[in-house]
Amino acid sequence: MSEAVSPLAPKSYPEMPVIRGVSMSTAAAGIKYKNRTDVLLMSFERPATVAGVFTKSKCPSAPVDFCRSNLGHGVARGVVVNSGNANAFTGIKGRAATELTAKSAAAALGCAENEIYLASTGVIGEPLDATKFSGVLGDMAKGATGDFWLEAARAIMTTDTYPKVATRSAEIGGVKVTINGIAKGAGMIAPDMATMLSFVVTDADIAAPALQALLSAGVEPTFNSVTVDSDTSTSDTLLLFATGAAAADGQKKVESAEDPALSGFKSALNDLLKDLALQVVRDGEGARKMVEVTVVGAETDQAAKKIALSIANSPLVKTAIAGEDANWGRIVMAVGKSGEMADRDRLAIWFGDIRVAVNGERDPAYSEAATTAVMKEQDIPVKVDIGLGDGRATVWTCDLTKEYVAINGDYRS
Repeated sequence: MSEAVSPLAPKSYPEMPVIRGVSMSTAAAGIKYKNRTDVLLMSFERPATVAGVFTKSKCPSAPVDFCRSNLGHGVARGVVVNSGNANAFTGIKGRAATELTAKSAAAALGCAENEIYLASTGVIGEPLDATKFSGVLGDMAKGATGDFWLEAARAIMTTDTYPKVATRSAEIGGVKVTINGIAKGAGMIAPDMATMLSFVVTDADIAAPALQALLSAGVEPTFNSVTVDSDTSTSDTLLLFATGAAAADGQKKVESAEDPALSGFKSALNDLLKDLALQVVRDGEGARKMVEVTVVGAETDQAAKKIALSIANSPLVKTAIAGEDANWGRIVMAVGKSGEMADRDRLAIWFGDIRVAVNGERDPAYSEAATTAVMKEQDIPVKVDIGLGDGRATVWTCDLTKEYVAINGDYRS
């Protein structure tokens, strides 16, 4: 975990309301970090419905495999998360660690092992000694409380410099429901589903298939549209739980994601996912600037997104941003290498509100002083018009600084 808090960190944290039906506790098991919490137990009073999305990496972690095998049951009673060790590329030992953890958690919560979900984050390739925290789960279950969201977010941090939390409320059929979420991630962020780890809980009463449809759609313009360094983690896990506690207030259970009663909830959920995803980018390892890349005028939305990610993932673009250099030539390079259709002579490029290039060349009205002022800001919008169609997409990234190299040059040591 880095010492200094990112300059892009939130100035304050939201008041996180208690979500009925879920409680949390944390412990310091010494998995990697000394004198800090590194295990989170989230427990559900009654079986909660669950949805999940996971990494598309072909080398997923043991906890990702474990969660995938349980997701079909659609029911959760507990979640165990550890930081400091990803339990990835750990072979038979990795599977044994998930089995021991699930067995211990199920015993602590009095439920079946297929009602337990696991997530691990940290170093890849090092065996995880699950005995370190399997012994503390019983005490954690007894001491769990609902008012613990910020502490829960802190326990799952690795190189993060601040905990990531968000809350929203909505109405379903006139009944107020709440959604809370936490996330972790700062490096190895190029999700093809979610971020490294994120856990979202609502007191709404929603069936698992509807919950899954909402989550799968919600990650595309949010977690699937952020990148720190173009590297997809082995451990990406985003789980969404619904405790159903709002049924006591008269909320009628929602069985389908197409139910019109879910419109407000869907908007609130998507807004929360975007909030958490952008907090991850703003905590990118060594980041000093947040960059919003919008591509318009592409052949399709998918083409626009591919071009936007080509720009956002370019080390040359990201280092130019770090150096406060409005080098639109690097933007042109990234557009050209994306593999999508582009016409050099139709391109237009903006940094902030300043158009720096048009019709395939430098804008005649270009002002170095005005553009430099934009580049000195913490938040820098970049817009590119491909000039070919109606496709558009927005992705978010951060700059690439010497600090990123420093953090990752000695990550294991």
